[in-house]
Amino acid sequence: MKMKVLVFFVATILVAWQCHAYDMFPLRMNTGYGARTPEVKCASWRLAVEAHNIFGFETIPEECVEATKEYIHGEQYRSDSKTVNQQAYFYARDLEVHPKDTFVFSIDGTVLSNIPYYKKHGYGVEKFNSTLYDEWVNKGNAPALPETLKNYNKLVSLGFKIIFLSGRTLDKQAVTEANLKKAGYHTWEKLILKDPQDPSTPNAVSYKTAAREKLIRQGYNIVGIIGDQWSDLLGGHRGESRTFKLPNPLYYIQ
Repeated sequence: MKMKVLVFFVATILVAWQCHAYDMFPLRMNTGYGARTPEVKCASWRLAVEAHNIFGFETIPEECVEATKEYIHGEQYRSDSKTVNQQAYFYARDLEVHPKDTFVFSIDGTVLSNIPYYKKHGYGVEKFNSTLYDEWVNKGNAPALPETLKNYNKLVSLGFKIIFLSGRTLDKQAVTEANLKKAGYHTWEKLILKDPQDPSTPNAVSYKTAAREKLIRQGYNIVGIIGDQWSDLLGGHRGESRTFKLPNPLYYIQ
């Protein structure tokens, strides 16, 4: 009799523990966001942005400002950037380098950090103001994104041509060249900036696609593209490249 009671008691405990475990690790989706902390919700939103499941947004959710701020200034953003750049390098070091093998980098949010600007403008919760942003760009003080700078130096040492392809306009050439050198990017093959009068490239995807097409016609072999926006990586004329998406939860460029 005592043995039966003991077995029943143990079985009861095991069933209760399993139920508790299912509560901790649910197999079904919670309905709504009521049971979730803002941090979890915003981390999920950020993941969806990076996976290109959320796109075309003008501002980040207001409730995600603090979580975005903590991400940008915390270790995770640096770690994410390091992982992407490392994978680009690991890919590159295994290639046989030919004279016109090229890596194409975007600039803002990829090689130069615009976090100082967004720090003063709500970490993405304010609508983009092109006038204020141009004023910031024209100061030429954007710092390097450190993990990208490391990768850039390694790719240069391997013998790859570096081409900067930016949505900045042609009038920013002098300040962009000076800012790149000031930040530690001392050599490149080409710096391509946008002609605002060109009607054939109404958005970033069409502009960067057309620029890559021209590079390929000039004999360049694009083996890698690195950018913080999906518009840096989408579109045609990518050659034999692999694409590498750096984290950027602050804004979206079509």
